Amino acid sequence: MPADRSYVFLDVDGVLIPFAARATGRSPSSHRAAHLDAIGNPLLERVDPQDGRRLLALDCQLVWATTWMAEANDVVAPLLGLPELPVVPWPDSDDEPPRGVHWKTPFLTGWAAGRTFVWLDDEITDLDRHWVSAHHPGKALLHRVDPHLGLTDADFSTVGQWLAVDGGKAASM
Repeated sequence: MPADRSYVFLDVDGVLIPFAARATGRSPSSHRAAHLDAIGNPLLERVDPQDGRRLLALDCQLVWATTWMAEANDVVAPLLGLPELPVVPWPDSDDEPPRGVHWKTPFLTGWAAGRTFVWLDDEITDLDRHWVSAHHPGKALLHRVDPHLGLTDADFSTVGQWLAVDGGKAASM
């Protein structure tokens, strides 16, 4: 992976598994249905395999940034057709971020170590954007996904366009 390739940090719940059912207009394949039955989590039927293809088409390094941790590779990645991805290991520390800043924000910023990144999550706020702008020397796009819809065409368009501008070297958003 080139060192200048942007990270895209992926949350799972609310991003890849929307809180509302998606109208896909297709029934799952027998292989997918058997896999979902074996896992026993009925919300996983909301995972859209198209999201995996679209994520792989982005010019980036995909990284799990979810409390699913390594289980995202075992359970979610196969449903999306994704290879095993790096996983951000969350700290066991009780350090609290500044009031209103998401607990993931300082840690993801540190993990990126100055590299350009996109963070896809359903809990991002303007306070997170301001914190990253003040503490991250690289460029960053903190993109909030509507948790009831999960990733949409508009989300993919926004992220794809941002990454395409000098490899994500556009102004921090």
